Amino acid sequence: MSMLDKIKGMIKGHPDQARQGVEKGGDFVDKRTGGKYGKQVDSAQQKLNDQFGDRRPPGDDR
Repeated sequence: MSMLDKIKGMIKGHPDQARQGVEKGGDFVDKRTGGKYGKQVDSAQQKLNDQFGDRRPPGDDR
């Protein structure tokens, strides 16, 4: 079982909390790098959200 499969199992049924974690992690990286890698961080956040089954773009907190 891969690490991603383990993570998916842990967050199953908690998509909003997983999305918040991804957003907080990305915000932390942006803050520490002064936004220098903002596009890469947004791309990584989107890919993680896609893996977790959340298709909303980063920053779209509905």
